[in-house]
Amino acid sequence: MSAPPASSRKEVLRAFYAKVVEPLGFTFTPDTELVEFLLEQEVVLEGKHGVPFCPCQPLRGDREKDMKIVCPCIPFHRAHFDEMKRCWCGLFVHPGVTDPDSLPQLPPPVTTP
Repeated sequence: MSAPPASSRKEVLRAFYAKVVEPLGFTFTPDTELVEFLLEQEVVLEGKHGVPFCPCQPLRGDREKDMKIVCPCIPFHRAHFDEMKRCWCGLFVHPGVTDPDSLPQLPPPVTTP
C-alpha cells in the first residue's frame, strides 16, 4: 500500500491543526504562502521521522526535547508564543494579527528591577 499524496496529507494536517490551535487562542497566519510552505515542510519531516516536527527547530536526538517541537508545539512554549503573538515558524498567530511580518520571532529580554 502506497503513502497518500503529500497534498492530501497537508490538508489532513491543516484540518487537524485548525481544531487544535483555536482553543489555544491561535489561528493560521494570514500569509497563505507561508502556510502552504510550512505545511509542506511538516509533511516532509513526518515522512522522515514519523511525526510532523516544527520545520524551523532543529531535532536534537533527545526524544523528550524533540517531542516538544511536534507541531503544534504551542502548549510546550505557550508563554513564549503569547509574548510574541506567534509561534517560532509563524504558522500560527494570535487572532487579529494582520501583519505577521511585524511580529518578533523572539520575545523581549526579561529585565529585573
